[in-house]
Amino acid sequence: MNMYHCMIELRSGAKALSFAAAAEDWLNGLKQRQLIENWRLHRRKFGLASGRHSDFILEIEVLGMSQLDQAFLTLGKSVDDDDEQRYIRFHDMIETADIGLYRPYPDPDQRERIALI
Repeated sequence: MNMYHCMIELRSGAKALSFAAAAEDWLNGLKQRQLIENWRLHRRKFGLASGRHSDFILEIEVLGMSQLDQAFLTLGKSVDDDDEQRYIRFHDMIETADIGLYRPYPDPDQRERIALI
């Protein structure tokens, strides 16, 4: 399982509970279509954080790069009006999002030893 990790700050005036509801609506739709495996939204507790830690962390689980690629391909070409509205409600509340893609470690493939160049 790979984790698409997003550190999110909301736009000024965006309500946290509205954002959580919009995230649930958008991401559960992706899960139902099997474009993602699972997701979790976390909020910083008591404002306790250091450095670049954001207010929200969104974790989206995918089986691997092929599922993530399929999700991007599918959403890039076949979004209906309802999907677009769910995405807009979710995305328009986000001021910044820093992302990373993580995998369990250590893993049996030891990909650090493999390179194309």
